[in-house]
Amino acid sequence: MRRWVPRILVVAAALALLALVAVWLLLRASLPALEGEHALPGLAAPVRVERDALGVVTIEAGSAGDAARALGWVHAQERWFEMDLMRRSSAGELSALFGPMALDADRERRRHRLRARIGQRLPEIASGRLAELEAYAEGANAGRQALGARPWPYLLLRAQPEPWAPEDSILAAYAMYFDLQGGRNERELRWWRMAPHLPPALRTLLGHDGSDWDAPLMGEARGDAVLPRPDEVDLRRLPFPRDGDATPMPEAGTPGSNNFAVGGALTADGRAIVANDMHLGLGVPNVWFRVRLRWPDPSAPGGQVDVSGFTLPGVPAVIVGSSGNVAWGFTNSYGDYMDWRLEVPCAAGTNVDCEPVERHVERIAVAGGDAVEFDIEETAWGPVVERLDDGRALALRWVAHLPGSINLGLADLATAANLDQALAVADRTAVPTQNLVIGDRDGRIAWRLLGPLARRDPACHRLPVDAPADVPQLRCAPWSIATDRSPAVIDPPHHRLWTANSRVVGGEPEALVGDGGYAFGARQQQIRDLLFAGRSYTEQDLLAIQLDTRALVLDRWWHLLKGLPPRADAPALLALAAAAADWNAHADTASSGYRLVRAWRLAVHARIADGLTGPAQVALGDAFQMPDLPQLEGIAWPLVRQQPQHLLPPRFDDWHALFEDAAREVRDTLGARGPLEERTWGERNTARICHPLADAVPLLGRRLCMPAEPLPGDGLVPRVQGPSFGASQRMVVAPGHEQDGIAHMPGGQSGHPLSPYWGAGHDDWVHGRPTPFLPGPAERTLTLHP
Repeated sequence: MRRWVPRILVVAAALALLALVAVWLLLRASLPALEGEHALPGLAAPVRVERDALGVVTIEAGSAGDAARALGWVHAQERWFEMDLMRRSSAGELSALFGPMALDADRERRRHRLRARIGQRLPEIASGRLAELEAYAEGANAGRQALGARPWPYLLLRAQPEPWAPEDSILAAYAMYFDLQGGRNERELRWWRMAPHLPPALRTLLGHDGSDWDAPLMGEARGDAVLPRPDEVDLRRLPFPRDGDATPMPEAGTPGSNNFAVGGALTADGRAIVANDMHLGLGVPNVWFRVRLRWPDPSAPGGQVDVSGFTLPGVPAVIVGSSGNVAWGFTNSYGDYMDWRLEVPCAAGTNVDCEPVERHVERIAVAGGDAVEFDIEETAWGPVVERLDDGRALALRWVAHLPGSINLGLADLATAANLDQALAVADRTAVPTQNLVIGDRDGRIAWRLLGPLARRDPACHRLPVDAPADVPQLRCAPWSIATDRSPAVIDPPHHRLWTANSRVVGGEPEALVGDGGYAFGARQQQIRDLLFAGRSYTEQDLLAIQLDTRALVLDRWWHLLKGLPPRADAPALLALAAAAADWNAHADTASSGYRLVRAWRLAVHARIADGLTGPAQVALGDAFQMPDLPQLEGIAWPLVRQQPQHLLPPRFDDWHALFEDAAREVRDTLGARGPLEERTWGERNTARICHPLADAVPLLGRRLCMPAEPLPGDGLVPRVQGPSFGASQRMVVAPGHEQDGIAHMPGGQSGHPLSPYWGAGHDDWVHGRPTPFLPGPAERTLTLHP
């Protein structure tokens, strides 16, 4: 028997080697075609596809339809799996790939019935571009089929790709609604549950919606909150949960996008310059795909379309970029695009005043198991999300549900000749509503919201924040949406525009837009102030603003920490102050001071929020959930400066004790890893930018990630960067001067780990090194033939 053991080992090793070779060959076979010639049925004329050193693609086509067909082919070859995830995520169809583990996510998304809604109104959504949608889908299917093997993730998942259809491109576009607006309206729901249990003055304080850091384009800054008097609110006399730990703040992530522009009066040669960095969850490959599209078009200026920028694989359009005539970019607007309604759904045979309910049965396919049926109830207001114990229900109305919430109007920016034409395009474009900043080749600039706004009756309550809790049903008619009612700032006299997810307007325009959880204004104010600090700007100057890591809001917290009087009963404060001595007010990777002061501020914020919500915690018990409070700094700072005893959380004897308790949490948590002065920001803010399947391949997972490098920046500074969240792209470009523009993109162009473009350009994004906005010289050329 023993003499057979070596032979068995040799055979096993040979079989293992053969398996590895087979896997390697399959991986190689699924690589995109980069050179040579290939047939693409449906083309009217040959199309030239070039790639530069970073894999940025230039498509030279004879028509818009051929360009869409070729773009679909290229997207599918490079990003089929990612396209598939986008459509499945929107439609609630991930379980068909990932099995039962995705069922909860599918149920939540399927509630919105987006595939069914698209199917009912695809020609309207296509906005006269149905032929291009069909060409894109046919090109995508041909591109995927032209691979020598199915895309590599499907080998791992043991699944077959499903064909692409025109409606799938709309589902991919709808995926951004979920990324940017959530679709859950949890902030308002938590407020509705909490508000009845707070005295009016306390509710007003906690709901203060601004700070001294506000920097709107229109209207005035809110300023910090005015603290109520002791006869209005005294936390020490109100119910408070004295047992147990303080309620934690919700994890709000690191929201942030920036876009800003300067007009021709502020540049040496009269060019307008647009800067844009959209911040999203980061992965490998990146969510965007860089292209330059060129084709003849009699309706375009000069008879030629030449548009460069960032596309979303799955969608046949440049999302942000420049056409030689106009340049445009976005930030998420955080307006109010969802409303709850408290209703009494009708039951069979009931005679009570109630809301009729329509029922739908959705079937969810599950890989490796039986399909699951999912019942959905809808009233005229929207899908029923939650049934209450008393028989009432909460229905959700969301702009994404309504006709006109999405279309392909954005593609028309490629043919706009100037600012006025671009603004006309914006009037008829529907996307998840964004802050749009535009510049044109004549040096003009403008801001407006791009996308639908709710047309609410101002006389109606909007549940749940401002309606009485005991209202059983509201008599407001379901609202509609419109894309042509946006406020705008056109050619401002100071020649500057800026947005960063914070409140942009005030007064009557603000009532139209609403507040869906605007971001804290510190980033927006820093960008504004930097734009007003000079009189002339270049592309490099605007890139420097994008890369600004100064945390001005934390500077005053560092001075507060250092200025607290030393006390024997506050050793943690002393330890933090000593360890934060390297302070330079920057989110630098080597700074321990930044990490410690940042953590201490958040810990103080959490204790203040715990104190202000105490009565609601007592009333609701385990049902209490802390709402997101993005403007808490405007409440917390006057509190820590004035230190009023009547607004001190009852857990503490004085404000110094609160500061010490927050410092103790930071000291104990970070000190458990070693000396505080060695707990740098880079240790905490280390990149975790990976392919979605990286965790599923234990031995090769590291190969599916970008290097785990420390990252400068944070959510409080213009250079927003977290371990897996940050600038999904950076762009600084002047229309007509694209050759001087700058572009960054993490994660690279290709979704294939064996591609030369896997991670290409990522290192420049990390270190902020300028790379050209336009594609460089062609290194590989492919010709697609009819």
